[in-house]
Amino acid sequence: MKPLKLAVGLLGIIALLGGCTPADNAAGAAPQARASALLIAANDSPNFTLTADGPGPPGRGLNADVPPIIEGDWYRPGVNSSWQWQLQGEINTGYQADLYDIDLFDSDPALIEGLQEADRKVICYFSAGSFEEFREDADEFLPAELGRTLAGYDDERWLDIRSSNVQRIMLARLELAARKGCDGVEPDNVDGYRNRSGFPLTARTQLAYNRFLANEAHARGLAVALKNDLEQIPELLEYVDLSVDEQCHEFDECEALTPFVAAGKPVLNAEYDERFIGDPTALSALCAEARSQGLSTLVLPVALDDAFRLSCDR
Repeated sequence: MKPLKLAVGLLGIIALLGGCTPADNAAGAAPQARASALLIAANDSPNFTLTADGPGPPGRGLNADVPPIIEGDWYRPGVNSSWQWQLQGEINTGYQADLYDIDLFDSDPALIEGLQEADRKVICYFSAGSFEEFREDADEFLPAELGRTLAGYDDERWLDIRSSNVQRIMLARLELAARKGCDGVEPDNVDGYRNRSGFPLTARTQLAYNRFLANEAHARGLAVALKNDLEQIPELLEYVDLSVDEQCHEFDECEALTPFVAAGKPVLNAEYDERFIGDPTALSALCAEARSQGLSTLVLPVALDDAFRLSCDR
C-alpha cells in the first residue's frame, strides 16, 4: 500500500490523537481485559521494555533503541538482484528472476520449494500493520486493536502496533514463514504513524515496531525487507536486508532509496502506470533512470496478479 500523501489538518490531528475509533468505543472494557491476558510474557529479550504507552493496562512495550541482529545465516540478496512480485492468482514460475515475492498465507510449501529448486529465493509477503478479515488468523485480533480503514483499501484497517497481542500475532506469522521455508519476509504497512490510523502512533513507536519485526525475522533465519517508509531509512538501514518500494519514480522519491544501494542492499521498486505498456520511449527512459540509480524496477498491475510485467533488469 502506498503511503497517504495528504497533509493532515487540525481536525485530522485532533482525531488522530484521540486514540479511539468507533470500534474502540463499542468494544468497551472487555477487549482490554482479554488483551491483558495475552500480553507477551516478560523475558530478557532486548526487543522489549516495560511501558504503558497506550490505552489499557501496561504491557510489554517495544524498545526503539534495541541494537540490530546482524550476525546469522540468512539470505542476503545482492544489490543487483532481479525479482518478480505476484500476490494474486496462480503464481507464474517462469520468470528468470533471482527472487520471487509472494503471499505468505496463499503459498504452499511445495510452491516455495519448487521455486527454490529452480534457484529462486522466496520472499513471503504479509501485512504487519493492517487487519485483513480474510486471513486465517483474523479472529485473533481484538476489536480495540482495529483502527481506521486504509486510504484506498476499504477492506483493511490499521492495527494498533503498540498492542502486545498484535505483536504476538506477527511473531506467529514469522514462525509460519520459517515453517513454510521462506527465505525472507516482506512486512507491509509499516508506516501507520504517517497515516490517520485512529491511534496516536509516533515515529518512535513505528521505529520500535519495525526494528522488532526485523530482529525477530533475523532471529528465525529470515531476510527482511523494509516496505516503503522512506523517512525512517537512515534509522532502519542496518536492521533490514532489502527495500521493497512502490512508485518511487512516479512520486520522485527514488533518491531517498539510494542509501540501500550504497550499502550493497537491493531496492526492488514497482511502478503501476500502464502507459509504459504502449510507450516504449517512456519505458526506456524509466529504465535508464532506474539503472542509473541502481534500482530494480518493474512495471506491474496494481492488483499484482501477473496480468502483465515489464522489467528494467538487464
